[in-house]
Amino acid sequence: MSADGTRRQRAFSGSPYENQFGFCRAVRYGDRIVVAGTGPIQSDGSTTEGGAAAQAARCCELIIAAIEELGGAASDIVRTRMLLTDFDDQDAVGAVHARYFGNARPAATMAGVAWLCRAEWKVEIEAEAIVRRT
Repeated sequence: MSADGTRRQRAFSGSPYENQFGFCRAVRYGDRIVVAGTGPIQSDGSTTEGGAAAQAARCCELIIAAIEELGGAASDIVRTRMLLTDFDDQDAVGAVHARYFGNARPAATMAGVAWLCRAEWKVEIEAEAIVRRT
């Protein structure tokens, strides 16, 4: 707990990288939730099968689950960052982003990267949310 009495809450997704790299899926501090870069990882640790759209959908599901676990909702998302390994996947990933987060209309960035944690990953997404205190 901080000096102002704010408690830090954490959500874990079970990704093998959480223990290996020493992080959690998301952290809530006050009214802010920050979600780490989220890859298309299944609960058994395998990579989501399919193309960039299927992988992006899995990333979004994990992000929303973490935010909900910390008391927020998809509608609270104010910022996303989409990292793609292939320029040609931008429309597919953008469509998935719109399906999951289009009502929230967060500030968003989509960028190309040379690689992600696993060679088969086509996308990784991170998010931030602001939740009204109740």
